[in-house]
Amino acid sequence: MKELEQKILDEGIVLGEDILKVDSFLNQQIDVELISKMGEEFAEHFKDQNIDKVFTVESSGIAPALATAKNLGVKCVFGRKKQSLTTSEDVYHSSVFSFTKQVMNELIVNKEFIKEGENVLMIDDFLANGQAAKGMIAIIRQAGANPVGCGIVIEKSFSNGRSIVEDMGVEVYSLARIAKLEEDNIVFEEN
Repeated sequence: MKELEQKILDEGIVLGEDILKVDSFLNQQIDVELISKMGEEFAEHFKDQNIDKVFTVESSGIAPALATAKNLGVKCVFGRKKQSLTTSEDVYHSSVFSFTKQVMNELIVNKEFIKEGENVLMIDDFLANGQAAKGMIAIIRQAGANPVGCGIVIEKSFSNGRSIVEDMGVEVYSLARIAKLEEDNIVFEEN
């Protein structure tokens, strides 16, 4: 998605060889028009998968997942990282390591929100080491549902996340694939 790549070049900040800060349009402040276009792109790509739900992890995946769900005409579910007082005891859960925060999170979803036999599309902001996607796939499979695809806003293709997800039998579709991060140079890979 050329518009996303240009936004990354214009506003992304490289913090070392592994970290790209995109707070100005994706992770803290949201560029609503760009997010809407992302949702359209994901919906168009996965339109033939008979999707029942869109699933993401709080919090940065919610905006693109919501835009995708709206375009597909389905509900959006997100996994919580912490149990709250309102969370049911009847939950699916999976442990997920966050590379950027360097912590282990427990991913939690009420069982009423993902049902057996549903086709579930995963959407997330980044794919690097594949841990969030792996955790989402685990929850979808615990529910007896089908992970039909994984839509990623920004993939760090120099990491092994894609192979982890594809080895689990799930297609990965990324809007921007970064082959290399350098302080003054971001190199994109062709989709």
